Amino acid sequence: MVSEDVAGGLAELVPDVDRPRGWQLLLDGAPQSHVDLDEPTRLVFEYQRRLGHAVDLVAPPGRPINALHLGGGGLTLARYTAVTRPRSSQQVAEVDAALTALVRRELPLPEGARIRVRAVDARALLDRLPEDWADLVIADVFQGVRTPAHCASAEFLDHVRRVLRPDGWYTANVTDGPPLAHLRAQAATALDRFGGACLAIEPAVLRGRRFGNGVLLAADEPLPVAELTRRCAADPQPARLLAGRELADFTGGAPTVTDATAVASPPPPDGSFR
Repeated sequence: MVSEDVAGGLAELVPDVDRPRGWQLLLDGAPQSHVDLDEPTRLVFEYQRRLGHAVDLVAPPGRPINALHLGGGGLTLARYTAVTRPRSSQQVAEVDAALTALVRRELPLPEGARIRVRAVDARALLDRLPEDWADLVIADVFQGVRTPAHCASAEFLDHVRRVLRPDGWYTANVTDGPPLAHLRAQAATALDRFGGACLAIEPAVLRGRRFGNGVLLAADEPLPVAELTRRCAADPQPARLLAGRELADFTGGAPTVTDATAVASPPPPDGSFR
């Protein structure tokens, strides 16, 4: 195990007992990333697998893309994109420079990966990038175990839309527990700002039985709902895909979140990561 103090707390790299060069990154004891240096296309965390579906489907197989990652951690999805879509140009916003230094030193990036990590806030990097630059924006932003309020508003999505190409996709990891008020509001906000959206969520989380992840996907062009449904159902931990009327009903009339009303995502209950 490798431990180091970083701006976000104590970072620990814990070996994967099943893989000789697999590592899990913990921040203050909370699982943050999993990286397999021998097989960077292996996505162990289920929510990252669902984000990976967006990487797979946003463009024809193997075609390079411009990808923006808001939140870096172990750079798992950036590695996945670099291997599955060689020659892709990727930008990463990871405010914790000490964490990035640890990851780069202990978990080297794939050879030839065109990944630039910037030690800036997610919205600051959005402001720096040109209009219509990104094919895909992946938001997985956390301060500790919570997504900050300024990355959970309609104004935040307006910044995302400026950077996205007209046919680009936005996808986000959203954590919540019963009664899923935060996730419902995030879905309503995505529907307000994009032409369409869908939500991948495990049945137990959807039914309010436990805290967990929902992965939102939004775009102005029609999304491949049927293929996403098939992939989510075939995952090791199957998820439901809510789209159209089902997603609108799920929001339950939740209002659009603005900078003035946004709050951080709820903290996970004690013992969630044991």
